[in-house]
Amino acid sequence: MSEKVTIKVERKKLHLPTIALRGLVVFPNNLVHFEVGREKSIAAVEWAMANNSNVFLVAQKSMDTTEPQQADLFSYGVVAEVKQVLRVSGDLVKVLVEGKYRAKLSALDASGDFLLSEVRPAPVRAGKADDAVETEALLRALKAGFDEYLGMNPRLGKDVVFAIVSSDDPAFLSEYMPANLLFRYEDKQAVMDEGTLNGRLKKLIEMLRRECQVMKIEKEIAEKVNESMDKNQRDYYLHEQLHIISDELGEGDDTHAEADEYRRRITELHLAEDSEKKLLKEVDRLAKMQGSNQEATVIRTYLDTCLDLPWNTFTVDDLDISRAQQILDRDHYGLKKVKDRILETLAVRKLAPDVKAQIICLVGPPGVGKTSVARSIAESLGRKYVRISLGGVRDEAEIRGHRRTYIGAMPGKIITAMISAKSANPLMLLDEIDKLAGDFRGDPAAALLEALDPEQNSTFNDHFIDIPFDLSHVLFITTANDLGSIPGPLRDRMDVIELPSYTRVEKYNIARKHLLPKQLKACGLTGKVTLSQSALYGIIDGYTREAGVRNLERTITSVLRKCARKIAAGEVESVSVTGTMLEQLLGPRFVKPDFLNRTNAVGIANGLAWTSVGGETLPIEVQVMDNGSGKITVTGSLGDVMKESAQLAVTWVRVHAAEYGIDPEKLKKCDLHIHAPEGAVPKDGPSAGVTLTTALVSCLSGIPVRGDVAMTGEITLHGNVLPIGGLREKSMAAYREGMKTVLIPKDNEPDLYEVDDEVKKNLTFLPMQSLTQVLNAALLKPQNAKKAKAPSRTHAKKKAADAAIVPPTAEKPQPGAVC
Repeated sequence: MSEKVTIKVERKKLHLPTIALRGLVVFPNNLVHFEVGREKSIAAVEWAMANNSNVFLVAQKSMDTTEPQQADLFSYGVVAEVKQVLRVSGDLVKVLVEGKYRAKLSALDASGDFLLSEVRPAPVRAGKADDAVETEALLRALKAGFDEYLGMNPRLGKDVVFAIVSSDDPAFLSEYMPANLLFRYEDKQAVMDEGTLNGRLKKLIEMLRRECQVMKIEKEIAEKVNESMDKNQRDYYLHEQLHIISDELGEGDDTHAEADEYRRRITELHLAEDSEKKLLKEVDRLAKMQGSNQEATVIRTYLDTCLDLPWNTFTVDDLDISRAQQILDRDHYGLKKVKDRILETLAVRKLAPDVKAQIICLVGPPGVGKTSVARSIAESLGRKYVRISLGGVRDEAEIRGHRRTYIGAMPGKIITAMISAKSANPLMLLDEIDKLAGDFRGDPAAALLEALDPEQNSTFNDHFIDIPFDLSHVLFITTANDLGSIPGPLRDRMDVIELPSYTRVEKYNIARKHLLPKQLKACGLTGKVTLSQSALYGIIDGYTREAGVRNLERTITSVLRKCARKIAAGEVESVSVTGTMLEQLLGPRFVKPDFLNRTNAVGIANGLAWTSVGGETLPIEVQVMDNGSGKITVTGSLGDVMKESAQLAVTWVRVHAAEYGIDPEKLKKCDLHIHAPEGAVPKDGPSAGVTLTTALVSCLSGIPVRGDVAMTGEITLHGNVLPIGGLREKSMAAYREGMKTVLIPKDNEPDLYEVDDEVKKNLTFLPMQSLTQVLNAALLKPQNAKKAKAPSRTHAKKKAADAAIVPPTAEKPQPGAVC
């Protein structure tokens, strides 16, 4: 029989009728008979017999496939000769074939009456002369393995045993043994796919050893089964009786079939061993329950949640930097520094994709585009986008889920978002992360620490699913209005990117390029309504007061609705809105100038404050009342820190009174009243120290304060000016209010790099180290100072209304401003 292996075949392509075998692998030089039932397989046999042709026999990957295509078949099979055909019935034929040689499937045509394959002979490659020793060693190991196998399975046919024991031909044994021993057809196909002789021998040795181990375990199991047979039989009968009773009562849900389906789905996920074991344990519990059991419903919900998670489903990142820049420029005007920072982050991910990325935190006032920037990043990367709103979340379980011991338990927001994303690497936006609030139910900010830590989130554990889930591939982006409201440990895990307030010019361009076209389309007015430059600037200056552009968009929509009404009523065919028409459409301008010292006045100084919605101006007023007792009154809803700054200012003025022509005795006999307008708005912080001192010195000395100067800075008892925060937002407020000069602490000079270029072009920033320098810059020199007295609030308002200014664009903050 060994001589048949040496048959030479021509290495050319052949076109042969094909039979797809289920659970059967035929080897060369072996006679095999099997039954054929499919119409195409019967047609292939009949055509081969009628045309004296060979057939190509190849196993299909799944036994359940009824109409196999090329992808459903293995690549290697055998060209065989049909020896005998016996029709058992009308739709069943028994066939006897003899394998000739191994061949590889190149193409398959399944459109005809039978499967037609294009195959190429693929003989097994024998080892080189240098491999002869290895082949001899493998042959001996194979014989030894067969001896052990024969000892465990003595029921083998004598002719099979004799053929294997008496042969020393490795090529013959590599085909005869898998064809005649009881191996799984997948293992037989693995031998068929192996193209080298030594490789086949190694696989056979592994298969024999595994079969020996399996049979040994089977023997042990059989012994244990015999010992517990009585108990198992009793339990079996009881379960069957219970099943029949449940069927009679109409409660016979087949949880066994349901459990089998769950097992199949869990196995296909290829989870970690511990996770798979835990899920299968829950499946086993389900299989032992009645379908109507309440606990069975809980287990089903748990398994469905776990199986719906995208365990191994990923999208491919598109890290084209130029395309990302085009998308960001298309969706957002300005924000150059923000865009550059995002593109730098994408560039690092492109060059080092395996490096764990830092969590990005977008910080800025409302309406500046934080959420839309995140959506643009997701589009540029080609990732799924999911958003989680964290505003008002107080319960830690909303982040990490509830334990299944509670009624109505459900997974947390992060796991729920992953199920919605249907991808293991989405872009997840955690919106308003600074609005988290803890209470007696736990601290949700602390619950986010694990999810937002690149070193830990690969094993994120939700309380509901209770098995580790990998979040390391998720690109987390968070948004916040106030960075100071985020707990330190959470803030430390994030890479902060600040989005500033928009300037007047930026708002105009955003309205013209983005908001107006969007709302024209939404209102059906494209080509019918136009807004002039003066109209857009009029809306910005007179009808919106914000750091972002949300109210601007609403106001534009309001104008368009009024135009749509005229067009729909047939009054006009098109409308061109100009600045002079705004009062007719929207009513009088309701954004009025703030109370500011816009002229050179005594006792009023313009300060700057930071709020969570942008920068604000903060004027300070001081009045002196003679014939008093040295009492100091502070009003304006000021916090403790700001009151302390007022005390510092008064002390410094008393020490340096003589330098500014102030009578020290007068300070002892007069009362001082310090006020910060907009008294209903809480204010606190140390950076109003220079403003308080300037207003005090001006009021007591009679020297006016320059009306075009704004200032900020904390002071010490000895008159040093200390640095403050929020310089960019404060400078934006000074620019909006038409200031010309801003006095800043010397140590804040590096922060000017982050200030918008348009603001730096229109403002003069003067760094200050001491209060003496501040007063020299803010107070008019005595020889140039005109006689002025502290104006009343009414007079100041009138002056402000007459001034040609750019109105402020940020609403008064709640809960308050930080100076």
